[in-house]
Amino acid sequence: MGAGAKVLRRVVRIDEEKCTGCGVCIPACAEGALRIVNGKAKLVSDKYCDGLGACLGECPEGAIRIEEREVEEFDEAAVRGHCEDESQPKEPLACGCASASVVRLERSEVGGGCAGSVCQDSSLENWPVQLSLIPPGASFLNGADVVLVADCVPFAYAGFHRDFLRGHSVLVACPKLDDIEAHLRKLAEVLRGSKVKSITVVRMEVPCCSGLTHMAEEAIRRGLKKTPLCEVIIGVRGDRKS
Repeated sequence: MGAGAKVLRRVVRIDEEKCTGCGVCIPACAEGALRIVNGKAKLVSDKYCDGLGACLGECPEGAIRIEEREVEEFDEAAVRGHCEDESQPKEPLACGCASASVVRLERSEVGGGCAGSVCQDSSLENWPVQLSLIPPGASFLNGADVVLVADCVPFAYAGFHRDFLRGHSVLVACPKLDDIEAHLRKLAEVLRGSKVKSITVVRMEVPCCSGLTHMAEEAIRRGLKKTPLCEVIIGVRGDRKS
């Protein structure tokens, strides 16, 4: 059968009305057929979907179903090429910004506190902080207690530096807007290559943010390490839910 020919077979369909873009389905698809695009899960290509539905049980909103329709045949060779391409490191930023430099920041034991208009010193102990920019072998990850934090948390939770940064290496990611599969691969590499002592996921209470915890759980499984994991949930009003 020629390339691009259609056959009647089973593939996934995503209900965009139900999808919250949490990204939980992404690591469940070994073929890399799903991706978060503009805040919604999308089927990258019919030929990458084997129709077995491993992602079905992962969706907390019931937004994924299997249906039979005319699509391209499942192409194992194309899937291998797609997965290999996705696993290749992306080109470094051309701007030459400081995010290319991996630094462990030395902090004193006592923070500055707040006096008048002068607030406490930063407790950040590593740079960069975005998971996508951090090499798996970064020295500050070795033997570290890691905080995997959603982008919005530091804006909502006033005590973030005090409660989560001091004594921790921080990795920042957004399970809805970022490439969750790329983050998953990176975190699994970190766990395989560094002696991370623990991971604390700090996320917002909104449903899409739960994808960060699922990502950490899957990375631990892929990293083949029994890394302790705990979850802290922050409310949109800045209160600590757990």
